[in-house]
Amino acid sequence: MSDLVRFQFYETALEANRDKQILAENGINSFIANEQLIQSDWLLSQAVGGIQLQVFEDDIEQAKKVLQEYHDNEKFALEVEHTIDHPGFDFVCPQCGSNHIYRDDSATSFFGISFLTSHTFKCYYCGNEFTH
Repeated sequence: MSDLVRFQFYETALEANRDKQILAENGINSFIANEQLIQSDWLLSQAVGGIQLQVFEDDIEQAKKVLQEYHDNEKFALEVEHTIDHPGFDFVCPQCGSNHIYRDDSATSFFGISFLTSHTFKCYYCGNEFTH
């Protein structure tokens, strides 16, 4: 049996566990290191190298392929959602033309009270932020 090697590094346990699950669904054993340590004290993240996903040395190429396919399909899923029925707003993203947008008031409001007359919007499709 081959040795465990560090395969990927993550800032959050959610991302690491997502990729671990994807690998497991494709028959690849993987293990997460430093998850509890960093969740108990996130300042240690840089000192220990972040949350690490480890795989066996023999599985590295297959694991890369599986995760690449997942990320490629994730991008395709966004393309399918380029337009939606009954959008919440009557305008579209100026960058890509998608109507799948949402209002981001986190930077311009305080306890739900907006201080600016224009709002910041973000496109689910391309990630563009714009004001309207």
